[in-house]
Amino acid sequence: MCSACGFPSRPGHWTDAGGNTPGDRLRLRFIRVAAINRLLAPWGLKAYDDGVTPGLQLFAPGGARELVADLDSLWAAAARMAAGPVDPLSLTVLNND
Repeated sequence: MCSACGFPSRPGHWTDAGGNTPGDRLRLRFIRVAAINRLLAPWGLKAYDDGVTPGLQLFAPGGARELVADLDSLWAAAARMAAGPVDPLSLTVLNND
């Protein structure tokens, strides 16, 4: 049970695999959100993970924000905020590096 929001804790995401200690899992969460932010940058979106709250917060340039539970929800919310498809494998992202 999450002490912050009262919801039952969700099972770990497959991207958390390999985290043997709580510190490892937290470090993996921060690495994952850094990668997500690189993928969202061409659309002006930013994700935030405080390491405590379950899920991620997604922010749009205009100030809109949404709390999402997982990566599937993140991409759907990103598409709504960008008012179009957000494809992390698009040429927009790949040419941004």
